[in-house]
Amino acid sequence: MKKGLFILSGTITFILGTIGIFLPFLPTTVFYLLTGFFWLRSSEKLYHRFIQSKRYQKYVEEPIIKKNISTGNMIKMFLAIFVVFLIPCIFVDNLMMRVTMAIVYIAHVVLLTWYLKGKNRNTVSVKAGSGND
Repeated sequence: MKKGLFILSGTITFILGTIGIFLPFLPTTVFYLLTGFFWLRSSEKLYHRFIQSKRYQKYVEEPIIKKNISTGNMIKMFLAIFVVFLIPCIFVDNLMMRVTMAIVYIAHVVLLTWYLKGKNRNTVSVKAGSGND
């Protein structure tokens, strides 16, 4: 029963993640991470097929695990986040909510930039330094 529920949940999150490739308000990466979580706990075969797929490699492994994301893709990501955050700001006339959304958006930009780009410099310098020993 539990295994079947995890397979079903993984299938649903996989479908939502794939739809998210085309719709900017659905987060592909988050749904693909959930797919991996559910399928890892339910079906080794599904999990291995999924992590070897081109979509997993493109949307999860390269940008999140390997932190290999281009500046252009980061800009696209931040624009998509901006649009998602802008929608409630347009439709809801509440200054406190707008200020909060702006602060959360700025935090996303700063922290994601630090996480995805800032750590690359550290790993490169460690690799370069390890060859001199």
